[in-house]
Formats: sequence, structure tokens, C-alpha cells
Amino acid sequence: MKRGKLGTTLRVGLGDDTHRLAAGGPLRLGGVDIPHDQHAVGHSDADVLLHAITDALLGAAGLADIGELFPNTDDENRDRDSAEMLQLAFAEVAAAGFQIVNLDCVVAAEQPRLSPHKRAMRSRIAEVLSIDAGRVNVKGKTGEGVGPVGQRQIVRAQCVVLLEKSCCEE
Repeated sequence: MKRGKLGTTLRVGLGDDTHRLAAGGPLRLGGVDIPHDQHAVGHSDADVLLHAITDALLGAAGLADIGELFPNTDDENRDRDSAEMLQLAFAEVAAAGFQIVNLDCVVAAEQPRLSPHKRAMRSRIAEVLSIDAGRVNVKGKTGEGVGPVGQRQIVRAQCVVLLEKSCCEE
């Protein structure tokens, strides 16, 4: 007789996204429109933070990346809400049996200051994923005037996610 064994599988995913900045705001980050004199340019709504989270989740689950699921060559994705893309991607992650342990995100932008908006971003991300906001962390970094971030040419986001899958072996 085989002995049953219960356990969990933990998986880590990394997401990274970058978009050019152009004149005119607002800047959408984490599903929140932040008053600013620039906006991110992209095929969808260009929310780099939600894109990085989407790729981190998909990667941790071993699924397709955001570009495969939502190609920028598909007109259906033009100006698409990144929160909708994140929800659809997370539905696939959940269907594969995973749940989110936590997300840790970094947004690199010279301007605007993100501190006043981090709580709203955390709340919105948690709402989109139907998880507690305590599982979501968002940090802001500047480029210190150096490189494309520091020169206000781009905005970049990175996210690390930890997923857990309950498993059972017989």
C-alpha cells in the first residue's frame, strides 16, 4: 500500500515591463490614473505595473507570457484595460491550481512621486486579483537623473510573485 503525502509546491515568477513616456497625462500605474504631465505609450492602456504583474504570475505558473495571450498585433487589445488582461491571466493561473502568496513590485519613474499613490495602487491590484492588500507591495524608485528613467523617457516596472499550489501525491 502506498502512503499518501500532502504538501505544497511554491513557484516564483518575475515580470518586467517598460514603456516610453509622451507628453500629456495622466500616467496609469497599478490600475490607478495618477495626475502627471506624461503618459505611457503602448498598444493597450500601457500600465507597466499591471503588465509586469501579469507576466510574473504567468511565468510562475509556467504559462504563456502576456505577449502571447494579448498580442499587440490584435486590434482587440488596442487601448485594452490592463486590469482586464490581468484578471484573465490570473484566471488561467488559478485554473492551473495556484494561489498568490505575495507580490513585490518596483516602479521606476523619475516623476511623479509615487508615495502618495502606493496605497491606492496596492488596493486596486488586490481588488483585481481578489486578494488581501497585505499580499501586495509596491515600491517607487527614481533614476536619480540618470539613464532613460532619470531623463523621463521611460517608466519601468518589475514584479516578483510567489505562488503556492496544493498538491497531493499517492
